[in-house]
Amino acid sequence: MSITIAIAILILVVTLFIGIPIPFAFFSSAAYLLYTGGYDPGFLLPYGFAKMNSIVLLTIPLFIMAGGVMDKGGIGDKLVDVVDTIAGRIRGGLGVVTVVTCAIFGAVSGSSSATVSCIGSIMIPKLKRAGYPVGHVAAILANSGVLGILIPPSMLMILYAWMANQSVLACFLAAFVPGLIVTVLMSLVNIYLLRNNKEIEVAEKKDFVTTTKLFVSKSAKASPALMMPVIILGGIYGGIMTPTEAAAVAVLYAIPVAMFFYKGLKMKNLAATLIESATTTGVIMAMMFAVMILSRLYIMENLPEQIMGVLTTISDNEMVILLMINVFLIFMGMLMDDVSGILLGTPILLPLVTQIGVDPVHFAAIMGVNLGMGNVTPPTAPLLYLSGRISGAQLTSMLRPTLFLLIFAWLPTLLITTYVPEVSLGLVNMLMK
Repeated sequence: MSITIAIAILILVVTLFIGIPIPFAFFSSAAYLLYTGGYDPGFLLPYGFAKMNSIVLLTIPLFIMAGGVMDKGGIGDKLVDVVDTIAGRIRGGLGVVTVVTCAIFGAVSGSSSATVSCIGSIMIPKLKRAGYPVGHVAAILANSGVLGILIPPSMLMILYAWMANQSVLACFLAAFVPGLIVTVLMSLVNIYLLRNNKEIEVAEKKDFVTTTKLFVSKSAKASPALMMPVIILGGIYGGIMTPTEAAAVAVLYAIPVAMFFYKGLKMKNLAATLIESATTTGVIMAMMFAVMILSRLYIMENLPEQIMGVLTTISDNEMVILLMINVFLIFMGMLMDDVSGILLGTPILLPLVTQIGVDPVHFAAIMGVNLGMGNVTPPTAPLLYLSGRISGAQLTSMLRPTLFLLIFAWLPTLLITTYVPEVSLGLVNMLMK
């Protein structure tokens, strides 16, 4: 690897590690390459704007807005109630409720941070009252929040499809099965960790008839919330709507449901949600513009070929190279948020994996699982820190449950997703024909 590109990457890593805002960290690395390479900024600026001129990117502010409306409108509460009627009666059941509810909420909001914030505000008080250790609460919430990356419609998969010029629907389907696998494994690990904890309160057991009546009653109240992913995904998979149109329908559906059915959203809250969504969108767009310029400079400096050269000096085995790429992606997930990781990693790594025979749609699932795992891997772990702030847990108390979840939930899912491509491509091949 050339000294110039090595220094550029070092600048990026150091600026991210010391806490420089992500767009400025990207611009710092780009500025160094512009200075040393003699590139014309007049070419790069129009390139960045041209790359962002895509109708697919309209889905991002719309899904952010839909997630914000769900958060403020009390929709998450109803989802929690439905899952709690089934899982709340076993030891560790509220932890399972947290995992499954995050998976359902993530399927609508498409955002990890939104999932952690919304479901965390609902579940953390309940979990603490039930006697759950606060470190376990924070760890399970952070790891469950990542499911928003994998369960469609995922904003991350939309960005990957845009960057890789692939079908958004195919990328959704590719990440869906790994998302289900990690959901099940996290639920099982949660139950195992709490199996002998006698301080945890368990909901009173009810007979089958009473449980069924409660489930039907709460499902009826939650049906407008549960219909949201059905409408969005059904419209996309049925060919009725494009992802952009589905995102717009999600907003138009979520506002009246949250405002008039659940009555949790008021006009004042709606205005605040719109402002917050616009602010978040602006940050993401600035980040995307910076990454577009930086990734273009990296490609002009032949970074993909240089990385491939480094990897092949270690091993020419395709399985080993793919394993090293996985490790690289986990480190990216540790250093930056999932959006930055997907925007920077896709143009650099996609040429490498296609060269060793990996399907670009399969790589969508690999990137999703890796970046999700990186987001909850200490010492950086952005989502772990977010969950810790919300719950009031110290990082040291989160380490043990997080380690168990990484080893017994994330790692098996990563290996299955990487080396058994049928897991990711099975639904794609079945439903896209």
